[in-house]
Amino acid sequence: MELKRKLKEMIIEELQLEDLTPDEIDDDTPLFGEGLGLDSLDAVELVVQLQVHFGVEIKNIEEGRPALQSINTLAQFVKTKQAETVNEV
Repeated sequence: MELKRKLKEMIIEELQLEDLTPDEIDDDTPLFGEGLGLDSLDAVELVVQLQVHFGVEIKNIEEGRPALQSINTLAQFVKTKQAETVNEV
């Protein structure tokens, strides 16, 4: 649960969505389009911020598209990538 809150806070802060609070973002709300209304430039910024804040990298669109659907999919992606990194060490 803590990871999802951190993701929400990162999105609000880094994408300057000052009119939202983490509690107002449902875990299943689409990040793009009808949901939060993010666009392709926001996607690029999210990819950068995921690497900065969580040490995970989205390498291509095939990996990014499913990961950037919602807070739930993003949290699962981060957990999976972080577990892979731990297992590599």
